[in-house]
Amino acid sequence: MKKLVMDLPEINDYRMVEGLNQLKTNLAFCGKDIKVITMTSSVPNEGKSSVSLSLSRTLAESGKKILMVDADLRKSVMAARYHIQGIDKGLSHYLTGQAEVEDIIYETEVEGLCITVAGPLTPDPTSILDSEQFEQFIENVRDMFDYVIIDAPPLGVVIDAVIIGKYTDGAVIVIEQGVIKRKIVQDVIKQLKRGEVRILGAVLNKVDERIGAYGNYEYKYSYSYYGESDTEKNHPNT
Repeated sequence: MKKLVMDLPEINDYRMVEGLNQLKTNLAFCGKDIKVITMTSSVPNEGKSSVSLSLSRTLAESGKKILMVDADLRKSVMAARYHIQGIDKGLSHYLTGQAEVEDIIYETEVEGLCITVAGPLTPDPTSILDSEQFEQFIENVRDMFDYVIIDAPPLGVVIDAVIIGKYTDGAVIVIEQGVIKRKIVQDVIKQLKRGEVRILGAVLNKVDERIGAYGNYEYKYSYSYYGESDTEKNHPNT
């Protein structure tokens, strides 16, 4: 397996560490059958990709074998954002028959953490995601890893997260505090339920906490669980 080079952000704020550990623990309590997880949000720039990568790293550092998949085949910024080098093939290569599964999985400097990047942008992402090839990819990596974290596009923009979610074990919604209106989150939940995607929970991201006498802010992740019976009545405070 090839190894890539990337700039992995440090996770050194204890509030962030605690939030990620809480998210990791709550996912474990969702059940042993929950291995392949779709991460989505309502709109771009809520921190979904950062949460996906940080969660993947946290799980790997706890001794799990993890694959993070960048499944944004429309506007992926992961390779550029983290200065990834050493990539030959990505997910779009596999889905269009130009690569095998083992060709698109790369090791990182973090033991146990592997990454699959999106690859070249495609003209019809929905069709190649809603395909036998993508279903087969999920089945293959399910057997290879303890968890597969799939970073899907924002659901308030395109439908891809629902397409991806139907092949996975459930979805987690990343919500930026104080930015996303409740109605938009409700619409995202309805779309996931309409597509029969199990909602595992939500991550309230970029939570401001005033500290000290000068009104500084810290940021953390807050995780909440949604059961099937309460997705309609319980919503994040935004």
